[in-house]
Amino acid sequence: MVDPENEVPPLPPRYRFRDLLLGDQTWQNDDSVQVEFYVNENTFKERLKLFFIKNQRSSLRIRVFHFSLKVLSCFFYICRVVFEDTPSQTNKWGPIIWVDRSLPLWALQVFVALICLFETILLTYLSYKGNIWEQILRVTFILEMVNTVPFLITVIYYPLRNLFIPVFLNCWLAKHALENMINDLHRAIQRTQSAMFNQVLILISTLICLIFTCICGIQHLERAGNKLTLFDSLYFCVVTFSTVGFGDVTPNIWPSKLLVVIMICVALVVLPIQFEQLAYLWMERQKSGGNYSRHRAETERHVVLCVSSLKIDLLMDFLNEFYAHPRLQDYYVIILCPTEMDAQVRRVLQIPLWSQRVIYLQGSALKDQDLFRAKLDNAEACFILSSRCEMDRTAADHQTILRAWAVKDFAPNCPIYVQILKPENKFHVKFADHVVCEEEFKYALLALNCICPATSTLITLLVHTSQGLEGQQSPEQWHRIYGKCSGNEVYSILMRESFVFSEYEGKSFTYASFHGHKKYGICLIGVCREDSKSIRLNPGPQYIMRSTDICFYINITKEENSTFKAQKEGRKNGYKTRLPVHSILASMGTVAIDLQDTGNRPSCGSTLTLPTDAGKAGSRRPSIAPVLEVVDTSSLQTCDLSSEHSEDEMLPSSDDQLNEGYVKGYPPNPPYIGSSPTLCHLRQQKVPFCCLRLEKCCKHNYYEDAKAYSFKNKPIIVSAETAGNGLYNFIVPLRASYRPKKELNPIVLLLDNPLDDLLRCGISFAANMVVVDKESTMCAEEDYMADAKTIVNVQTPFRLFSNLSIITELTHPANMRFMQFRAKDCYSMALSKLEKKEREKGSNLAFMFRLPFAAGRVFSVGMLDTLLYQSFVKDYMITITRLLLGLDTTAGSGFLCAMRITEEDLWIQTYGRLYQKLCSSVGDIPIGIYRTESQKLDATHVQLSLSVDDFEDAKEPRNPSHTTHSSMSSELSDAKPLLRRKSIQWARRLSRMGPRFSSRGAERAGQQRPGFPPRSERQELVELVRKRMQNLGLSTAGYDEMIDSQSSHSYVLINPPPDTRLELNDIVYIIRVDPLSFVPEDLGSRKSSFGNSVWTSENAPKMESQL
Repeated sequence: MVDPENEVPPLPPRYRFRDLLLGDQTWQNDDSVQVEFYVNENTFKERLKLFFIKNQRSSLRIRVFHFSLKVLSCFFYICRVVFEDTPSQTNKWGPIIWVDRSLPLWALQVFVALICLFETILLTYLSYKGNIWEQILRVTFILEMVNTVPFLITVIYYPLRNLFIPVFLNCWLAKHALENMINDLHRAIQRTQSAMFNQVLILISTLICLIFTCICGIQHLERAGNKLTLFDSLYFCVVTFSTVGFGDVTPNIWPSKLLVVIMICVALVVLPIQFEQLAYLWMERQKSGGNYSRHRAETERHVVLCVSSLKIDLLMDFLNEFYAHPRLQDYYVIILCPTEMDAQVRRVLQIPLWSQRVIYLQGSALKDQDLFRAKLDNAEACFILSSRCEMDRTAADHQTILRAWAVKDFAPNCPIYVQILKPENKFHVKFADHVVCEEEFKYALLALNCICPATSTLITLLVHTSQGLEGQQSPEQWHRIYGKCSGNEVYSILMRESFVFSEYEGKSFTYASFHGHKKYGICLIGVCREDSKSIRLNPGPQYIMRSTDICFYINITKEENSTFKAQKEGRKNGYKTRLPVHSILASMGTVAIDLQDTGNRPSCGSTLTLPTDAGKAGSRRPSIAPVLEVVDTSSLQTCDLSSEHSEDEMLPSSDDQLNEGYVKGYPPNPPYIGSSPTLCHLRQQKVPFCCLRLEKCCKHNYYEDAKAYSFKNKPIIVSAETAGNGLYNFIVPLRASYRPKKELNPIVLLLDNPLDDLLRCGISFAANMVVVDKESTMCAEEDYMADAKTIVNVQTPFRLFSNLSIITELTHPANMRFMQFRAKDCYSMALSKLEKKEREKGSNLAFMFRLPFAAGRVFSVGMLDTLLYQSFVKDYMITITRLLLGLDTTAGSGFLCAMRITEEDLWIQTYGRLYQKLCSSVGDIPIGIYRTESQKLDATHVQLSLSVDDFEDAKEPRNPSHTTHSSMSSELSDAKPLLRRKSIQWARRLSRMGPRFSSRGAERAGQQRPGFPPRSERQELVELVRKRMQNLGLSTAGYDEMIDSQSSHSYVLINPPPDTRLELNDIVYIIRVDPLSFVPEDLGSRKSSFGNSVWTSENAPKMESQL
């Protein structure tokens, strides 16, 4: 027998498998219950409430109708007053109690009163929530009863038809209805309510109601007195409320006088409250910035700038660079920032130049309301900038990412320009139209500065907008040419629309580039096919130009803004204009011979002859071949970087051991997502981690300093706070596959920089030292003090190792004037005055003449902000910059490198001839020159007055005194009379003070102890370093080269004119052809990436690395 308790009951019908298969749903009809929702809203009261109150559009209609009735009742009152006859004086108070109301007017007023009373009772019933007295004692309800119930009484009792009823009080009910109507209007059209607009509306309506009430009350009460008209009452009220009080119209009876007193008291209480609220809202609106109207957004063009905190430097950099372009003058800039506008920003935005074009809105990009206020959906672009001064840069990137997501969600079609700090966060904003990663560009620039000197200065000048007018009033020649060349920028144009390049259709790229520069001074650097979006820098001589190609070139201004005039003047001002002989020969397109080597010329003739094949072993002169229109591909071959057969393998056998241990490949472990793969030199075997510690020995080696490693090349020292992912972009350019193996410099990472560690890591013989700005110092109480620690720390190795190339990154560009600071350097003082003059002229590059910046020794990542701003007009600038820096690689695109001009290369003479030589021999495109000149005492320095203390510090001249005086006299002979007079006075002063200074120096020497001769500060520093190196067991060999400093300055010339003379040790920036494309067979005729060589193939083994 089965236990009923243990018996398993059958499954309910809804769980039966058969029912699930057959779809038997009869059980649903048995068990389901129909549920009706929102039953309470189906009642009559809820339906009325939905129509009169809840529904926005129907409620708005009711409000408008109610407002119209109140205005209509006030209009009927005015009509009654105007058409009323003069009352008879039967009773003193009779005219106040009784009025003359016509029958049609009475009927209309009764009809309006009935409707208003019914509407009021209905709304009171619908708004009732349990407290009837709260509804009855409202001021609006009482006024409604006063103005409507008496009319119903007149209907019941006809003799009361002419009873006075204060209908003019309906103006206050109309004011209340207007406020409700505006609220419903905002809800109906889904528009954010403006508190400022509502407050202004309330103030105006309050003033109107006060004046209208006073007018009607005085006029009615004076029916028993002076019998004033409505106009007289209006005049009296205006004169009284304006505190003028002429006294020609005054109330006559006490009720009217009492009314005036009451109205004045009410005005004194109500109006100040309204004005106070209006002033408060106005101040708050000034802080928040108000709104940007939809009408303006649809009729005007604007961009939105989203930042977490707005600094004055950031604002001015953006505005100056954005409005530097002529076609952006009509744009408006809407700044959306969550913080309150500070005093400096407020003062700047009040300048008429910016007040009409810049609007500040306080709000968050994460709120749709604030994005709607900025009308982001109608914006031409949205710039999202990160806060560079945050202690936690990763957190700052997270905020930027959220802003970018919010903008993309709100306005999907709006172009987004994002600035990110950390490279590992870049892939989160990959959807943005343009992204600039600060650490990527920073480390790539710092790395290329070690290979190509002053690359940071070159890129900074290219991405800044300038007209090349800086320094044109300076007396120094290098200021003028440096300032002129700084105006060069990168532009683009369609080839068939170009006046310059259209004639080179069907010809090679190098031919178009060379002849464009020779004829117009325009440097063609890259192209982009119509069917491809990838830009190719210097695609090589095998590339044939098409009419649909987009050409990228470097020039002072756009081709569209230039006028080309043929030089047809044969004679002008009485003399004949002629080009130099070397320029004429270079422009002939044939062969030009060496003009300087006159000692080997045949004496039998005075004409130039072409070099012959005889004497090929040693007497042949170098030559320049013409640039071919179309290159013969049969003479070209491909160069496979993946193979080990390159120019490195063609080196002599003595260097074979240097090349061992390297293979070419891609980095196996990219440090972050989104890093571009670059073919590099990699070690065949992975080095153990213990061997990476340079100062500690391990079981694999026993070296404890850089000198013990016996590096073949000088090391590059990187001083950073942490080894972040951004260092990947520093290492890759230094290990790129196109660099010869014999030129690979060891990289030493220094996480702290005391003197002992500097000496151990090889600073005494290092090629470069790169000081990366530390994140912990980027935030300071005073903004510009963020660089204080970096500047002072760099000053120590600068004083101890004056010949060391130190490349420093700063947070603020304005602080670069403190780099390599010399308190009594007259030349730096002169440059400081020049910088101030350029800043007063409105230059965006006033700091360009500072010697550390011009020489590429200092760099601020803030100077790259303009790269993001320029991309709004030039959408190709970020791509070209990344290609130049090696951050991106494109098939067939060249790369940036440099070559040094040696004594064997001076026969080329001019930059134009060098351009031809590079294009015809190896297909490289030069884009600029890095020039170093020695500082000489000229008229510019003499005009600076020197104090006696300056003379004491400088009284140990390096050269004999007679040499100095002779050089001064030769320089001053060409100076102006004023400068000559000042210099003579200065020399006389020194001659008078000479004996006194010599006697004073003798006294000081006599006071010192015998056996210790006086030493200069430099000698003390040298002795300090030597002793410290000896204590650490380090060799002092080579240290003398680091302290033998010479006064010199360096600067960058971007796209100089073709007739610019080449000088010894000039470093030429070139865009080299991609090694994967076609290159000439004669690899020996090609220079190494950054070294010295002679142009001919016979001298290929003579290559020497100079950088």
